Amino acid sequence: MSQLASAVGGDEHVTKNQPRALVVDDSRSMRAILHRTLEQCGFEVVVASNGRDAVERLALMRIPELALVDWNMPEMTGIEFITAIRSDHNYNSMRIVMVTTETELEQVQRALAAGANEYIMKPFTKEVLIEKLTMLGLGNRIP
Repeated sequence: MSQLASAVGGDEHVTKNQPRALVVDDSRSMRAILHRTLEQCGFEVVVASNGRDAVERLALMRIPELALVDWNMPEMTGIEFITAIRSDHNYNSMRIVMVTTETELEQVQRALAAGANEYIMKPFTKEVLIEKLTMLGLGNRIP
């Protein structure tokens, strides 16, 4: 495996049964919170600081079961990321949850129309995240 693939989350330390999640958020603290929470739920976690970074990381890794995506990010927004990913049928099985401060119903509808499977409004609790994972069929993986 190349150094680049290893640096962005290569598969060499992942067991075949361990689910993988991609966290896409421009906030370092939010990435850390989501990373820690998902690891506690049994996920191998890869992080990206914006949508463009996430697209590049996805090209170098096996398709994750889950992506948690912020809306407002530089370079490529969460909506742009979701639209790009949903245009590639290889990612049809990846569950996408928009995790954002955008709270208007129109924004929720826009995210779901773009291809998000669920929507979480910040701030949120670990229990809310686990509930959404369960709704998406990933709850059985949580220890």
